[in-house]
Amino acid sequence: MDEGLRTAARKGNVSDLYTLIQRNGNVLRHLDAVEFIDTPLHIAAEQGCMRFAMEMINLKPSFARKLNQQGLSPIHLAVEKGHKEMVLRLLEIDNDLARVKGRNGETPLHYISKVGNRDGLLDKFLEACPECIRDVTIQNRTALHIAVENKRLDVLRILIETLKKKDYYHKVVNRKDEDGNTALHLAASNNQLQMLKLLLNCKADKHATNQDGLTALDVAQRHNNRECIDILHGCFIPVLSNLKSKSEKQINKYATEASSSIFHDMDDISSDDRNALLVILALLLTATYQAALSPPGGVWQGDNTSKSNGSYDEAVIGTSVLNEILFFIFYLPTYVVFIVTFFLTLALLKPFPHGFRTALQVLLAVFAICFDLSVKYIAPSVLAHRVMTVFSVMVFISTVFMFRAYPMSKLSVGIFACWFSPAFLLLTFSVGDIVLENIIQGCWLFLFLHDEFREGTIILVIYSLSTTMTVILWAGVLNFTNWIAFGCWLFLSLCKFCINRFLIHRERLSLY
Repeated sequence: MDEGLRTAARKGNVSDLYTLIQRNGNVLRHLDAVEFIDTPLHIAAEQGCMRFAMEMINLKPSFARKLNQQGLSPIHLAVEKGHKEMVLRLLEIDNDLARVKGRNGETPLHYISKVGNRDGLLDKFLEACPECIRDVTIQNRTALHIAVENKRLDVLRILIETLKKKDYYHKVVNRKDEDGNTALHLAASNNQLQMLKLLLNCKADKHATNQDGLTALDVAQRHNNRECIDILHGCFIPVLSNLKSKSEKQINKYATEASSSIFHDMDDISSDDRNALLVILALLLTATYQAALSPPGGVWQGDNTSKSNGSYDEAVIGTSVLNEILFFIFYLPTYVVFIVTFFLTLALLKPFPHGFRTALQVLLAVFAICFDLSVKYIAPSVLAHRVMTVFSVMVFISTVFMFRAYPMSKLSVGIFACWFSPAFLLLTFSVGDIVLENIIQGCWLFLFLHDEFREGTIILVIYSLSTTMTVILWAGVLNFTNWIAFGCWLFLSLCKFCINRFLIHRERLSLY
């Protein structure tokens, strides 16, 4: 590089730059021909000369991605030297600069994970390009690996908070490096307790093994990190925990294969096409719901029902005038249309912001419950009611499969678990067995949300309050039977807590 050009870049003197260009119009051309070289933009980024760097990008945009002899781009150097404003301006010009890979395949995010979150740079960085959190080095390490290895708790906390808003968080958290170690392995090896808790809260897989066949617990035991051992032993029952892990892998495999034909190209849909499809699906949901409320021929009214002992038979009022065969011919296809439309709508919500998407999914779950209730209330006979109850359970099972194959809000699945659980089959075929129904509901919900105590408690409290108020308004009596499900939830959660403490205490005794 011309020495005068180097000096101008180091001092950030734009006037000297243009003086050199006037003397030699090709002063920057030969720099493009060299594959790895320190350009004036590298020097300006390293020195923090903002105006010169912006002028250089304006003249030679290609310099922003060029690597020097050390394998670093200008944004790498700006991050390394802590020039926050320089980094942010570079990202404003091109967000993809956050994903430029330098030496060892490290991106600027990997550099931040190594040196720490200076002046809150990481927050702005992830806001500008959140997808860079998926990038890996040539050792197949993510920013989480690097943050844990360098004991950057502040960095890991921000990375985890960002990941929780993404559908791919499970893959990133459990990514293995070239040695087969996940970030959880490294945290257990370095005895980083807070990091270990953060990763476990983000659903890090405790059963993942490295190339030596060791889990994170095995690594902690090998290094005699007792606090880490206590945390990693916090599972329900070891045998059941291993069985649960294997069964989840099989469910994920089959669920992904089953749903690939529907959701395979969902991510490739443009925003305009996605919006148009959402409008069409909303119309279909509205039409099917309206059809459920207004069946062909209408419903029995008070003035045309049969009489029994001079009074109307209340069991007939409000049910469909169709016989069972015609009822099934009309409602089964309607139910299928509603289910498919419901699933497609949930899938199309994926690009939406995490909080907004979760709220919509919960609202859609409640909407589906209302649709199911409408169909059951309008059923003309006990047989029709039972058949539609089977359909309810099928909806719930399909929802669970969708949650595994195409991630959605776990809270939505919890709502379905509480409403569409097999307990309703027991209620249908064993009328009056309300206690057994609520016990099974509490246990069923525990299977899905045993790691989400707060969310599960909220769901059951709202459910119990709503059903209690319904009984009071309908029958005029106080009935707290539905709180049995809440009691079962608390009892099972307490059992889990006690068993965990017992396992931790036993492990401590075995170490002495």
